Amino acid sequence: MPFNKKHKDTVFSALFSNEPALLELYNALTGAHYTLETANIKINTLSGALYNGLKNDVSFTIDGKLVVLIEHQSSINANMPFRLLLYVSRIYEKLTNRKDTYRERLIKIPFPEFIVLYNGTKDFPKHQTLKLSDAFEQSPMRISKHIPLELVVDVYNINRDKSEPWVQKSPTLSGYSLFVSYYRELLTKDVKPKEAFKATIEYCKKHNALVDFLTQNSSQEINMLLTTKFNIEEAKEVWREEALEEGREEGREEGIEEGIKKGREYGELHKAQFTARRMLDKGYPLADIIELTGLSKPEVEILKTVSPRKKVPSRLR
Repeated sequence: MPFNKKHKDTVFSALFSNEPALLELYNALTGAHYTLETANIKINTLSGALYNGLKNDVSFTIDGKLVVLIEHQSSINANMPFRLLLYVSRIYEKLTNRKDTYRERLIKIPFPEFIVLYNGTKDFPKHQTLKLSDAFEQSPMRISKHIPLELVVDVYNINRDKSEPWVQKSPTLSGYSLFVSYYRELLTKDVKPKEAFKATIEYCKKHNALVDFLTQNSSQEINMLLTTKFNIEEAKEVWREEALEEGREEGREEGIEEGIKKGREYGELHKAQFTARRMLDKGYPLADIIELTGLSKPEVEILKTVSPRKKVPSRLR
């Protein structure tokens, strides 16, 4: 299995990037009873990563429904619905012909479902629903009789001490949950990651969990695990990174506003300088130029010493 250096696979995506495992998981989550013959399942995961440079998302269609499945190992982000809104838009673009959107005939698109499997260390309920409308600055019901745009995400806790019985209905998910919990336990005992991983493989095989997967991919899975943000300390690092990202985003927004402000000021200054230069060429009195352009006397005076072909000095520098 070749690795993408930019977007690293996780054990989760490697496990559930095949149709039988996905179908097993979906039936366990929803209580459905699809088979490979009746499900008409098709994987259409985007090539990019959704979180932290790790490819831990799987998108697939099943029986006319579009399902976006994500595993999250750090704290659940309240912006998950908004992120998924942007993500699913790209998936719909992939599934449809953009030219068809200009036709009068209604385009049929798969019904969407959004599922997040939480596997982090922070305390989190067994199930939680996140809604895009919670992010709106004003309550939709205050300004409209209906919500014009909504996206609902079901978040399930798959940690072994929190998971519901449906986890046991999917042997693959149950084995993965066991794999994660045991590996994490070894890390808390200061066992080195490589040794912890080998011990986890043996433990899972002994308990008949993920046997085929771990036997077939053991060496590659070691590399995957050691190059992903998986252990507790690195999960904490992810939380710190997310906090920094939020701070950078706020700073970026402030920077953009400041850039727009400076750009506007520069444009106004440039226009004033251009007008002043033309007035100087036509012999207007200095006092009139200052009054009409808003430039100071020194700013007008310096225009006399600068060739029209040279860049006019800017007060913004």
